[in-house]
Amino acid sequence: MTLASATAPLRIGPYRVDPPVVLAPMAGITNVAFRKLCREYGSRDSIYVCEMITARAVVERNEKTLRMMAFDEGEHPRSMQLYGVDPATMAEAVRIIVGEGWADHIDTNWGCPVAKVTRKGGGAALPYKRRLFGEIISAAVKAAEPAGVPVTAKFRVGIDEDHITHLDAGRIAEDMGAAAVALHGRTAAQRYSGTADWDQIARLKETVRSIPVLGNGDIFSSEDALRMMAHTGCDGVVVGRGCLGRPWLFRELHAALRGEPVPEPPRLGEICRIVYRHACLLAEEMGEQRALRDLRKHMSWYFMGFPVGSELRRRLGVVSTLDELDGLLGELDPTVPFPADAEGPRGRQGSPGKVVLPEGWLDDPEDVSVPEGAELDHSGG
Repeated sequence: MTLASATAPLRIGPYRVDPPVVLAPMAGITNVAFRKLCREYGSRDSIYVCEMITARAVVERNEKTLRMMAFDEGEHPRSMQLYGVDPATMAEAVRIIVGEGWADHIDTNWGCPVAKVTRKGGGAALPYKRRLFGEIISAAVKAAEPAGVPVTAKFRVGIDEDHITHLDAGRIAEDMGAAAVALHGRTAAQRYSGTADWDQIARLKETVRSIPVLGNGDIFSSEDALRMMAHTGCDGVVVGRGCLGRPWLFRELHAALRGEPVPEPPRLGEICRIVYRHACLLAEEMGEQRALRDLRKHMSWYFMGFPVGSELRRRLGVVSTLDELDGLLGELDPTVPFPADAEGPRGRQGSPGKVVLPEGWLDDPEDVSVPEGAELDHSGG
């Protein structure tokens, strides 16, 4: 592969993000253990965002949410994504977070396409209500400002092809004081299907001029990141599904975006060591039994394309102790090279579908009414 020129570092508020890479928040995935694993392979100066936290749960000091807001001792900046639909609740949640010193960067979630969220006007549905969206961003920025904590916004192209919102959302976030914006190049109706429209990221970059614009969607390799930045002119990339079962992707991104040779992908032996390391980190966080249950969902991603065998895959899928995991991994041939058919999409894909919205939601984009019942009291997506 021809080496690219080194990519300029990104600045989000006071933080220098070098290389300009962000780990996207993913429910049930980006806990302390996974973020630490990605950081061990990538740059400590990139940003690794925790699972989505709901503003209402912070205000009510929900016990589960407070546990999810944990960060590793060496994690900096500590990056937290907040979900909210009410300016007052969002402001109070931010005041609590910065007042308690719980985070150094707050991202806001406007991209969730899940029906339980959009049917109440939250997530990817909310930027359609332009004034309400602006009031929420403004409230969060003002609440974070005294502590010098930057607030960013991540959103999608729109609800569907007939209701495109990303350009308005970018302008509004910029005007309301957001430190950066990130765009997933799909509509909510697409969910994770099809192909991300990188042209829309380019349009957003042309529209938003005073703050960084990050691109998200279909980055499954370091070459994808280079192509996205060249195609769109975006200032950095947000990586989600591409690192599932592949935390070493951050090593490759680190090299590619600094104009260095990209390392060869790991052989099966290194992947087995990564899996065991992941299990140990989870055990430190949540205890051995819960850790091994949590790890099971990662197994198919880690061994995607490898000749593992159906019986061993089944046993890995029900592993319950670290010793058992160590024994099963020892049955694999460490010399097997990374398979070509393990490249490309991984994680959720699914099919497009109609976005479920509150009755009359599309009637008035200037309506500032807070969606009734949309304040989630639990975190994690």
